[in-house]
Order: sequence, then C-alpha cells, then structure tokens
Amino acid sequence: MSAEIINNNIIKESLNASHREASEGNASQPDLVCWSHLRWDFVYQRPQHLLTRAAADRRVFFFEEPVFNGSMHLEVRERDAGVKVITPHLPSGLHSDVATRAVLKEMLNRFFIEKRISEYVFWYYTPMALEFTRQFSPVATVFDCMDELSAFQGAPQRLLEREKDLLKLADVVFTGGYSLYEAKRYRHSSVYAFPSSIDRAHFEQARTHREDPADQKEIPHPRLGFFGVIDERFDVQLIDEAAAARPDWQFIMIGPIVKIDPGSLPQRANIHYLGGKDYRELPAYIAGWDVALLPFAQNESTRFISPTKTPEYLAAGKPVVSTPIQDVVRPYGEMELVQIASNTDEFVAAIERALSADATNDNWLRQVDSFLAQTSWDDTWQRMSALIDQVVERKTLATPIPVSTPQTLRAANF
Repeated sequence: MSAEIINNNIIKESLNASHREASEGNASQPDLVCWSHLRWDFVYQRPQHLLTRAAADRRVFFFEEPVFNGSMHLEVRERDAGVKVITPHLPSGLHSDVATRAVLKEMLNRFFIEKRISEYVFWYYTPMALEFTRQFSPVATVFDCMDELSAFQGAPQRLLEREKDLLKLADVVFTGGYSLYEAKRYRHSSVYAFPSSIDRAHFEQARTHREDPADQKEIPHPRLGFFGVIDERFDVQLIDEAAAARPDWQFIMIGPIVKIDPGSLPQRANIHYLGGKDYRELPAYIAGWDVALLPFAQNESTRFISPTKTPEYLAAGKPVVSTPIQDVVRPYGEMELVQIASNTDEFVAAIERALSADATNDNWLRQVDSFLAQTSWDDTWQRMSALIDQVVERKTLATPIPVSTPQTLRAANF
C-alpha cells in the first residue's frame, strides 16, 4: 500500500489546485489520440473506462492496430460518450514493415487534416505505434502501461526497444498496478501507479439481481465463476484438477478464448464455457455465482497483471479465491478481502471456506465496501487528467509548443 499512499499524496496535494484552475479556465481541452494494441469492441476494460470519461470534455480518437483485408481505408465508428474508434484497413499483400509504416503515416496525415486535429495529447498503450507516429508533435505524451506486453505470447521482437524509446519520449507514465509501478519507477522521472479501479454501481447490481441468464439458469449450485479473457494466463491445469477433485461443483467460464487452442482447455461435465458476454450483462451472471475465481497461472505473462475483475467481483458481494498474483495478494489478500491459494489443494480448500455460511458476513462486506469507496474510475481519470494538465501547462510556460497544423502536416515529409 506504500506506493498507493505515495502516489495519492503527490497527486492530491500538488495537483488538485492546478487541475481545478485549468478546468475552470480552459473550456476547450486538447484532443486525446490513443494508440492501442487492444480492440475497443473486444473486452470492456481499462482503456474503455478511462477514455469514455476523457470524452466528457474533449474529442477522443482511439486508433486500433491495422487489419489486412485487401482494402485501404480508415474505418471510423462512434462508441460510448462519442469516442471515435479508428481501424486502419490495409491491403492483404502489404507485408513489408517499411511499406506498412509508410502507408499508415500517409493515412494518419490525411486523417489529422480532415478532422482538424491540431492540438492533441498522445496516449499510448502500445509502444509499437511509435513506428508510425513519431512525425507528430503532441502537447503531451502519455504512456499508460497497463501490462508488461513483452511477456505476452506473440509479442513483437522489437517491443522492448520501442518501449525504451517511448519511456524517453513520454512526459508522464501511468502503470496499471503497483508491481508494474515498482518495475518502471526507476526508468522514468514521472511514474504514477493507477491500479485497477471500479464502477461500483454497475457491479453492485449483482447483489440484488435475481433472474439468471438463460444459458446459466440450468446449471446447478454451487457455482464457481470466472469472467475475462481465456488465454495463456489462464491456469488450465488448476481448473481441470479442481473440477476433477469436486465433480459436484460447477465451474462457469465466461469470456473469449484467444491465443490458445480451445481444444487444450479441460472438458468435463462440470466445466461450462459460456463464451464472451457484453459488459452490461456481467452483473446478471455474477449474481448467480457462489464464489468468484481468479485462476491465473503463475508465469511471466501474469507477473505484473492487476486484474480489473478483482474489485468488480468484490463490488458484486462475492467471495473471491485467487492464485498468488502479486497485485491481488497486495492489497486484497493482505487485507483478507480475497483468499489466496498457491496450488490445487489450497485452491479447493479456499473455495470450501468461501462456500461456508460466514464467508461473506456483514463485517467482511463492510470492509469490502470501505475499501472500494476509496477509488472509482471517475476519480482515477480526474487524477490522471490533472497530471496531463500540469504537463501541458509546464511545457507551455517553458517554450511555445510546436503544434502540427493542417498546413504543417501537408508539408511534412512522410
């Protein structure tokens, strides 16, 4: 919790006043242009929570990675709060990295001119986007490091090199958890931990919801549930062994299966894969569970993760059992809000305790609510925005900021 205290004190004491002044005196905020490795319509998570809030006082453009399907255009879709989601479509035969970068630069050049994007903040989720965005001159550059992407399956070989470049270029770095903060804080002069937050009102619906979704209502109890992406971070062996040990328990798995062979997942009568669900549907599913699970494997891809679903499960009022993920152990395990289990035997025993009548007693729920009251996605965005405002103000006072206007963009050598 020390990193949280340090960051909260820095932000609240030194930035709130300047943010309030900036908000009151500046009716027109710079556009926010985000470069992401994630698809907006894939799973609703950190980028969607933050950027829909950003869109309340500025234009937000969310650029996805390109798709190669035989055409060449920018597909623009409008999503929650007016966020513009842009997907570059490129010719399927365009396999050269050099050619891809050249085409993307030209497409972006024209897009910025067409949309009159002249004063803007760049917000990076993927350092790889540097390869086609260096020509621009943002008023501030943000690296929201939500994961250690280099540890993920299929990560580009150049990713670590691009991350070094981005850390040199960024004005401020946000991390998706405390373990990532500790890993990055000595690599940049302005790093702040912003761990997974919560939309409490949304998930608290699970505490009073009574109607089971159609594909869950026939599954008997006790139900042990998980929602999220099912990929290389998912502990396949743990779920298989736990389901074998307790065939009377029903394991409900909700989420898309990516980067792993679906055939490699355990297939038992008491394991139910219900597929991906819309974010709005999740409280209805969680309401029907007896215990919520975080069955993450212990490997390099999970070393720095900070699962957003941890506070979401708790807001739903469900007992939670997790493998020893660092950002779950601290603070949730240390505060005894979540039970931690290191192997199958411990996992089964922890679930048995969670199923007991006193697992979610009034005292536990009061502790949960007290903890969750300390954070929200609204608060997280406000504090991030304050830091960005401070960067823009500092750079503006130091020297006139070179802004890419449509005229200078036309003259740029792409």
